[in-house]
Formats: sequence, structure tokens, C-alpha cells
Amino acid sequence: MINFKKKVLDNGLTVIVHRDISTPMAVVSIMYDAGSRDDNPEKTGAAHLLEHLMFGGSVSIPSYDREVQKAGGENNAFTNNDITNYYVSLPAANLETGLWLEADRMMGLDLSQRGLDIQKSVVTEEYRQRYINQPYGDLWMILRPLAYKTHPYRWPVIGSDISHIAKITLDDISRFYTNYYSPSSAILAVASKLEEDRCIELAEKWFGHLKGKMSVTRSLPDEHPQKELREKVVYRDVPSDQITVAYHMCGRDDPEYYATDLISDLLAGGRSSRLYRRLVMEKKIFSNVNAYITGDRDPGLFIVQGMVADGTGTEQAYNEMTAEINGIITGPPGTTELDKVRNKLEAARHYTHTGILNKAIDLAYYELLGNAGYLNDEIAMYKKVQTDDIVQQASILFRPENSSVLFYRSSDRSKT
Repeated sequence: MINFKKKVLDNGLTVIVHRDISTPMAVVSIMYDAGSRDDNPEKTGAAHLLEHLMFGGSVSIPSYDREVQKAGGENNAFTNNDITNYYVSLPAANLETGLWLEADRMMGLDLSQRGLDIQKSVVTEEYRQRYINQPYGDLWMILRPLAYKTHPYRWPVIGSDISHIAKITLDDISRFYTNYYSPSSAILAVASKLEEDRCIELAEKWFGHLKGKMSVTRSLPDEHPQKELREKVVYRDVPSDQITVAYHMCGRDDPEYYATDLISDLLAGGRSSRLYRRLVMEKKIFSNVNAYITGDRDPGLFIVQGMVADGTGTEQAYNEMTAEINGIITGPPGTTELDKVRNKLEAARHYTHTGILNKAIDLAYYELLGNAGYLNDEIAMYKKVQTDDIVQQASILFRPENSSVLFYRSSDRSKT
């Protein structure tokens, strides 16, 4: 049980406070309800680019990082499809420094053409290094538009193309910042050894004076149900062939999410899982396999991926993979197998929450989903899943017409 106290300030900022007396450290985490799905389709990558700019200093504080370091803290941030999260860890005695810094840049970011040009160069280089110059690095650049045709999940967080980053103007970034970076679009999570009421007082002190405003109303296009199998083969300079299959699944706050998540663990949650045991250890068709879900707020993707072993054709490997995937329908898990993955998942959740940083971020995220208290109900939701639920969701997921398949093949095979 993760205890917390919640208060919504007059300006719309939601404050979640968790007390943990076991650590001398504190965490200040700000989660903005803004991610890459809010990008302009013609200029994707703005949400991620703004994340970089948030560390460039505000009108009144030229160097965010320097002030954090002076307080003995560390900071970082991440952007995904749905959110952008900033956090700073520092001694609890310096908690106010973290609150001061986050409140200051929430409404007073110093946006300039020079700063934008610098960060566009940084992000462009990141794009090249991580997504172009790495084996399989462009996977999501290819897979997303293959699986999605209308929803904004069809582009990756960094942007669909370097040219989009180049096209983003100072006005574009200023508009994104104005629209989404405000108290009513944010959740402040604080974790420390201080009393909850004291933390709320400090949050009101530093954030309460900021002007609230109406949140932006989204009108995102729904992804139409996929009705045909989609396949794409690409030839790259990669060490081995790879197969990635993406199935459309439910959104993060749908009741079916829990059964779907457990299916991914049943298939590839370790060396004793179905795919690893059958395809890697016994048949030696793949050198490695994995299965996971994207966990997006809107309907996301269930991914199954495998590195094809030398001497095995990709078509044979794909057929063996899909046969084993569908085996969960014809040969559903018994109580022992299902209990094993549930227990492993529960242990992993508890381990994740041994630190205050993950607790702060997760409390904010579940509040964004509707209620921070859902975090404490999650394990119970997984335990409610029964074999019939697994079979039902697998039957919905693993239809060929619901899948998009990406084949990576070594460049030298393109000549054969």
C-alpha cells in the first residue's frame, strides 16, 4: 500500500504527496498531460524538443541544472506518446529548491531562437545516432506507420523525420508550451520524509500563485479497426534477421488491459516462458524472443519480436512464431502457470516501488488515468484474471488481420 494525500489547488494543479520516512531524499515530479500524440502531424517531434528546451533556463533562472547541483540534486525527464515528465531528486532539506525550480519554469521558460537552434541540432544528432546509425534503430519509424494509419501514434516520439524537426519554429514551440504547460494540465507529485500537510503547504507557496487556464480540448482521430494483414520487408546492415509482429490492443485504462499484459508475460516473461522455451531452447529457430505491450493511454500495440537463428528462413520462423502465439488459445495456461506469472509481476511491482522516485511518478500517472489510488488496486486487478479471460483476449488479439509484420533482413540477402 502506497499512502498519499491529494489536493487540487485553485489554479487547477493537482498535488499528490507521499510520505516515506525511510530516506533522507525527496523527489519533486511534474507530469504534464502532453506527449507526442499532441504534435502537429506536419511537424512531429515538438513535445520531445520542448522537453530539451525546458532545461535551457527560465527568464529569472538562467541555469536550471546549476541550481539543482547546488542543492545536491539530480534531475532528468522523459517524453512518451502521452505524457512528458520532469523530476528532480535532492536532499529533503532542500525540497523547496525543487519546488521553486519547477514552478519557475512551468510558466516562465526563456524561449529564444538561439536556444531553439541549439536544441534542434542536439535532437537531430540524437535522431541520427539512435535511430539511423544503429542496427534495427529505425524499427519504430517503419512499424508505427505500418500499424497506425490515422491515430497520432503513427509517428515516434522523436518525430517521424529529421525534416520535421527542422521545420519546427519558435512560434510552434511557444504555442505548445502555452497550450500544455500550465497548472491545470499538470500533476505535481512529491515524495519525502516531510509531513504530507507540510508538503502541500510548500506546493501552494510555490505554485499557488501561478495563473490557471482552461485545458486544451483534444480531438484525436480514432484508429479504425485493422481488417487486413500488413507486411513489410526491409534490408539493412544488421547482424541477423529479425521479425516484429504488432497486434492492436486495448488502451491503458480498459479492463482488458490486465489480461493482455499477463499474456505477454506468459509468452515471453523469462527463460521458462512459452516462446523462449519452445522457439529458442527446443527448436532453436530464434536466438532470442520477446513480447511486450506499449501500454499507451489510447489503444496500443502488443509486440512479439524475435531474432532469427542462423540457417532458418524468415517465413519458417514467422510461421513457427505465430503457431506458438496461437497456442495460448488452444492450450491455455493452467492455474500453476498463471499463478507463476502473476507472482512474478507482483514481485516486480513491489521491487519497483522500493524507491521514492518510481512511487512519485506512478502516483502521478495513475492520477492522470483517473485516480492515484488505482495504483494500490493494480495487483488485485491482475489476480482477478482467469484462464477464460486469457483465452478471450488472445482470441481477439491474435487474428492475422489484426497484425502488422516487419521483417528485417540482412542486406546481403537482398542479392539472393
